[in-house]
Amino acid sequence: MVALSGQVRYRFKADDHDVRISLEGDAEWVAQRVEELGLEGVGWTMPIGVAVKATNMSEVSKSKAKKATAQQKISIDDAPLGEKPLDMGPTPDPSRIPIVRRPIGELNLQKEIDKIGLEGAIRPDPIELMEMLDETDEPMPAQGKMSVDPMAEAWLRELMEIVVREHGATALRTEDIEEVASSKLGNRQGPELEFWLESLFSAGKLVKIHGGDATGWGPSPRWLNGRI
Repeated sequence: MVALSGQVRYRFKADDHDVRISLEGDAEWVAQRVEELGLEGVGWTMPIGVAVKATNMSEVSKSKAKKATAQQKISIDDAPLGEKPLDMGPTPDPSRIPIVRRPIGELNLQKEIDKIGLEGAIRPDPIELMEMLDETDEPMPAQGKMSVDPMAEAWLRELMEIVVREHGATALRTEDIEEVASSKLGNRQGPELEFWLESLFSAGKLVKIHGGDATGWGPSPRWLNGRI
């Protein structure tokens, strides 16, 4: 064991027997414990909280290290004490912070959103979606072995693209999909439509959003771009 003083840490690891030993404390105490365990000559010891200096440096490296230490000492000694850094900004002025008090639960979130000019989410109108889908050119059938009904899947992707890109929405309810595009989705309705949408969700093509009173379906980005 290396002769050290002060607080040290000793570590020994033997992977063959899954042995991990770690000792921390005064150097003399640690050395005694290592001796009692019969571990002299194995493991390694290092000081704790003390900068470790390399001992195998060349003369050139030693010279550079001395210069760097000297320059650091000069910088520290010359640093002015008691002066504020230049980048701290102005002194805080509590009087400039507006005080807003209101009873709990009386915040009108929609009114505050309107003040900053943001618009809330608007549910796409099914009639408008139906008209936009009817004006869309017939798409190419979906590709891939996972497609149960390639033409219906292609039309659903067209619908989802309109919803996302034209209306900024992320999903449609099952009922809305049925109302807008049932005739283009193999006349699927009710449980049959939901089962088909569930299969697309299992294939990673749709995302499923659970709402309070309905289930929504949104497109996977890769599926929307035709990559799956």
